Amino acid sequence: MSDQQAGLGLAIPVLRIFDEAKAREFYLDFLGFALVWEHRFSDDLPLYAEIALGDCCLHLSEHHGDACPGSRLRIACEDLDAYQRSLLDKHYGYARPGIDEQPWGREMTVADPFGNRLTFFDPSEDD
Repeated sequence: MSDQQAGLGLAIPVLRIFDEAKAREFYLDFLGFALVWEHRFSDDLPLYAEIALGDCCLHLSEHHGDACPGSRLRIACEDLDAYQRSLLDKHYGYARPGIDEQPWGREMTVADPFGNRLTFFDPSEDD
């Protein structure tokens, strides 16, 4: 089977979280993602959820072993300046992200409360 015949789709990263309230505050309230669905095997068991913003889809998991804390993602962002301004306008107490000029383009990195880092970049500048 050739690479073109594999039929692969988009990858959906799974990020480890440890506190549902902090995850909601960061991903939904601050970054602006929407909750698509959530699942628990029982009310007293860990959360597994899907969130999305535009074409970006992430899974968040409280389950031990689902993901390694401290992961890093690169996420394409068509209007990095506007997104940065929208984040700064929220006056989130734990992050004031700046845009860094890199040899390969401009990017903005934001760390979540669990040590994961999300780097947003302008795909038109990325090499």
